Amino acid sequence: MQATRLDMDRIRAAHEVIDPVFLDSPLYRCEALEPLLGCAIDIKLETANPVRSFKGRGTEVVASQLAHSDSRAVVCASAGNLGQAVAWSSRDRDLDVTVVASRFATTTKLDRIRALGAKLELVDGDHELARERAAAIAQYDGIRLLEDSLDLETCEGAATIGLELAPRIEPGDRPAVLIALGGGALATGVGYVLKTLTPAAEVICVQPFGAPALTHSWHQRRVVTTDATNTIADGVAGRIPIPEVLDDLLVVADDAVLVQESSIVTGLRMLLDHAGLVVEPSAALGIAAILEDRDRFAGRQVFTIVCGSNVDLDKYRRWVSL
Repeated sequence: MQATRLDMDRIRAAHEVIDPVFLDSPLYRCEALEPLLGCAIDIKLETANPVRSFKGRGTEVVASQLAHSDSRAVVCASAGNLGQAVAWSSRDRDLDVTVVASRFATTTKLDRIRALGAKLELVDGDHELARERAAAIAQYDGIRLLEDSLDLETCEGAATIGLELAPRIEPGDRPAVLIALGGGALATGVGYVLKTLTPAAEVICVQPFGAPALTHSWHQRRVVTTDATNTIADGVAGRIPIPEVLDDLLVVADDAVLVQESSIVTGLRMLLDHAGLVVEPSAALGIAAILEDRDRFAGRQVFTIVCGSNVDLDKYRRWVSL
């Protein structure tokens, strides 16, 4: 495998500093879904923790470093899940947290950020504008800017999921691992570990057609931006890929695919009806990918990471009742 920014020794070290509440998340074969999908499907459930997403793995690494540094303040931009995770990881370490988010972000996520004690600043724009504002605050106040997916702690924290997945992957009929693709921390982190430990696994990244920037970038092997996003999967709705993340993704991902909104909604309903899981749209991307290309996955061992469940319940009820 070509070189990436990631390092297996640091990933194993990250596993030692992450609060156990985020580790060893449930991983199980969901037989009820298999007749509908036509493949053996294993779910890695990253919602059974205090922030209901995988983001706590990375923020635990960041917060543990800040707790032993001279600067005990951090600012980040977030669509909601990272902000919650930073706030949770910082609370008992007495760190000062500012989260910048779009005022159009999911209300449930914003309320939870406030409840966890972080200062929340809202911008009249999308996540990319929030990133610009967070960078400006960091520069003005001289504090740590946490940039999801660019900062290796977020990637290598997420990579610990791969350490838990790898022992369950059988190298037989080229198993597939479906990973939601947003900023890229989850995909590059887990992808790196799997390509290191279980290279037979096919690592497939999944994005919505309404937020395709990093997928287009992967296929064209250069950064491709978009002017806007239009998807219910707010957790992966970025417009401007990070070049360093793309470089890593080109090494560790075997494919990147786009899925329709209708397939995401069907995935949400299937996870509710047949797995008893209430999840956010980003977490249903793996199921959506199977639905749109059944022949590709037929009869194979397939893993999907259910990456978050911080959902606006009013919107969710409308989606699953369609």
